Amino acid sequence: MRIVKLTAALEKQLLRARQHRDLEAERVAAQIISDVRRRGDLAVFAWAKKLDGAELRRDGVWISRREMAAAAKSVGGDFVGAMQHASRNVQRVAEKQLPRPWTVEVESGINIGQIVRPIETIGCYIPGGRHALVSTLVMTVVPAKVAGVQRVVVVCPRPNAELLAAAHFLGVSEFARIGGAHAIGALAYGTKNIPRVEKIVGPGNRFVTAAKQLVSSDCAIDLPAGPTEAIILAARGNARWIAADLLAQAEHAPDAGSFFVTTSRVLAGRVQAEVAEQLQQLPGRSPASRSIRQCGAIVLAPSLSAAYAFVNRFAPEHLSLPDHASSLLKRCQAAGTVFLGPWAAQPLGDYASGSNHVLPTGGWARRRGGLSAADFVKCISVQSIDRRGFSRLADDVQTLARAEGLLAHANAVEVRR
Repeated sequence: MRIVKLTAALEKQLLRARQHRDLEAERVAAQIISDVRRRGDLAVFAWAKKLDGAELRRDGVWISRREMAAAAKSVGGDFVGAMQHASRNVQRVAEKQLPRPWTVEVESGINIGQIVRPIETIGCYIPGGRHALVSTLVMTVVPAKVAGVQRVVVVCPRPNAELLAAAHFLGVSEFARIGGAHAIGALAYGTKNIPRVEKIVGPGNRFVTAAKQLVSSDCAIDLPAGPTEAIILAARGNARWIAADLLAQAEHAPDAGSFFVTTSRVLAGRVQAEVAEQLQQLPGRSPASRSIRQCGAIVLAPSLSAAYAFVNRFAPEHLSLPDHASSLLKRCQAAGTVFLGPWAAQPLGDYASGSNHVLPTGGWARRRGGLSAADFVKCISVQSIDRRGFSRLADDVQTLARAEGLLAHANAVEVRR
């Protein structure tokens, strides 16, 4: 893992690397989505066979409840206990995140309130690359259930027994064995077999991410969840633990970005040595080696202030602060999630702490946080105005309406006098 000095040129280079549009992914995703809109299920079947080797005509699109129940019987008790533990924690956090109804009397006779209603239909995309991600199923389905979503449709191209078992325990009734941009197109626009949903949530590869952004004018999406990013910021700490956290995120994919930002040359050297040693213990096929070499770095900052300025501009998906200093947390302005303290290993948040692991990448943490129960509801404003309230507002509303030249607006008030 290379050690580099934090300079304006380096920062510009790192930020620019994330800002380029993936034109190839957009082109391919657009072609697939257009085909799905035009040919429906026939296109879904064709792309599933071409990209995933799936024979949906023979096997069917939908996984039966019986198949999910059988999978639940095949997995071990340790897995069931771990999955249920994680689900309980995610549920507790989601319940706190849910927006609440409220009412306020802004003036005599004028009450403004908020009611909260669930989105009717949600599509949960579960990546099915090297491994089907059980944790992502928990992170998307549980908040949807907490929010009261009535119809939750799950898609994954290659679900394994553990994923099907988790779906059974979470009460999933609609699970399709499709993935990729064709799954996003089917969820966004609907086919004969696959229902159109109101919103699509969950991370995916570059083609899935491009597809979600392409359909976002017709179907709501959660956030662009692209390649994994992690920054650890510390001037002191356990080099072995820091290296382990860097590699944990690096093994997601070859384009995952893992960075250690520090003001200590000594600690930088120790972490570099630990990364090299721990890489030797990982399987040769692990993406971590390529990711650490091509997309990661140890960044030496001239000062803590410079380090924090860089981190806030980068706005990483994951930010670790092993020093556990509350003063450091106060300086954090943009991150998908923050791990505070040396014991807050990043994989704890990936799986079971309760905080959601569907997080903004590519600088989106400057604009929004991670997936939460609030993403599954609509907050609807309610205005209750009686005769007293009408009288208090009428003159001013007519004045403002006439200033804008909207005479029908003014008249809608005048006829009630």
